[in-house]
Amino acid sequence: MSKKLGSLLTLAIGGTSIFIGDYYTYSHYVVPLIQRTWHAEHSHIFAIKSARHGIVPRIPKDDDEVSSYLKTNLLGIDLNNPVGLAAGFDKDGEAVAGLSNFGFGFIEVGSVTPNPQRGNMYPRVFRLMEDRAIINRYGFNNLGHETMVNNLDRQSKAIKKNNIVVGVNLGKNRDTKDAIGDYVSGLQRFYNLDTVRYFVINISSPNTPNLRKMQDAKELTQLLDRVLREKSRLDSSSVKKPLLLKIAPDLTDEQLKDISSIVVRYSKSTNDRSAIDGLIISNTTVTRPSSLLSDPKLIYEEGGLSGPPLRQLSTNVIRKMYKLTNGSVPIIGVGGIESGADAFEKIIAGASAVQLLTSLTYFGPPIVKAVKTELALFLHYNGFRNIRDAIGAEHRPGGLSNKTIQLPPQWNVDSKKSNEFQTMHGK
Repeated sequence: MSKKLGSLLTLAIGGTSIFIGDYYTYSHYVVPLIQRTWHAEHSHIFAIKSARHGIVPRIPKDDDEVSSYLKTNLLGIDLNNPVGLAAGFDKDGEAVAGLSNFGFGFIEVGSVTPNPQRGNMYPRVFRLMEDRAIINRYGFNNLGHETMVNNLDRQSKAIKKNNIVVGVNLGKNRDTKDAIGDYVSGLQRFYNLDTVRYFVINISSPNTPNLRKMQDAKELTQLLDRVLREKSRLDSSSVKKPLLLKIAPDLTDEQLKDISSIVVRYSKSTNDRSAIDGLIISNTTVTRPSSLLSDPKLIYEEGGLSGPPLRQLSTNVIRKMYKLTNGSVPIIGVGGIESGADAFEKIIAGASAVQLLTSLTYFGPPIVKAVKTELALFLHYNGFRNIRDAIGAEHRPGGLSNKTIQLPPQWNVDSKKSNEFQTMHGK
C-alpha cells in the first residue's frame, strides 16, 4: 500500500469513527493505523490539524454523579473536572476549541517562545510501543508569541461560550541573551488576553540547552523575583491570573529542598511583587528505567521520556514536594496517567489536579472520559465525596497508601483495570 493511499485510508476510517468517539474503535483501529501510516511527529501534526478543523469526536458529557465527584476549584478557577491536557500537544494554541470536545477540565498550550523557532533536528520524536511511551527532543518548536495570540483571538468566541480554561506555558528562545526576559515578555504579551486564565514558567524541558540550570537556587530566585515583580505590575484589582512553575522529575532531594523553600517564600506576595501560585510536577525524564521493554536503539535516543515509565518517578516528586511545602502550594500532577487509578495515585500523593498527554496519543480522545469515570469510582469507594477531599490523603495520620486503597468492586486486581474501564476499552 502506498503512503498516499494509506493516508487516505486512515482519513476515511478516522472520519467514520471520529464521531463515534468510542474507546475500542480508537485504540484498536484508528490509532494503530495512524501509527503504522505516519511517523510520530506527522501523527502529532495530523491530530492537531484535525482538531483545529473540528474533525474530532464529541465525547459524551460526564453524568451528574461523576461530575459531583470531579468538580473543583483550582487556583481560584472553577473546573468541571481536574483532568487537563498537558503542554506540548497544542504548541501554538491553534486547536483549543476542537480539543475541548475531548472533555478536558482545562487545556494548557505551548510551550511558546517570544520568537518563532524550528526546534531540534529531525527525527526528534520516537514511539516506544512496548512501553506505551514516547521520547521527544522537540526543543520548543513553535511559531512565537504573535501567532499564538492570533490563534487564541480567532477562537475567542468559542473559548468564552464554552468556558474553556486555557493556560499558557511559557518558554525561552534557544538563542536568547536574556532568558528571564523571555518569560517576562510572555507575561506581558498574554496577560491581558481574556482567553487566558493561567500561566506556567517552564524551566524543566530537557531539550533546550541550559534550561534546567534555571532550577538551581540562585537562578530560580533571580527568575521568580523579576517575573513576579512584572506580574505585580500587570495585576489589577479585577485581573489576577495564577502563575505556576513546572519542574523536572530528575532533581535530587537537595534540589527539591532548595526549590520548595524558594517556592514557599515566593508563595507570599509583598508590596512590590506578586506570588507564585503553584507547581506542575513534572516534565519528562532523561533517565531510562531498567523496566523498559522497547528496542534499545530507541530507548537511548536523546530526549525526554514520557508515558507509564515516568509515572512513579513523577508521583514520588509530587509526594516529596507536598511534604516539603506542608501542602501549602497547589500541585498539578503530570506523568504516565492512562487510568483513573493513576490519577487517584497522584491526587492522594498531593496533586490538586492532573494532566495527561502521552496516553492521548496511544488511546485517542476517549481516554479522557475513561480516566474521569474511573477516578470518580476510586473517590467514591475510598469515602471521598469530591476530589478536594482526597488531595494529599496519604499524608494524613492513618492515611491511604497503595496497601490500604479500597478498590472498586468493578476493579480487576489481576489486570489492574476496572470492569467498567475494560468495557470502555472494548475488552
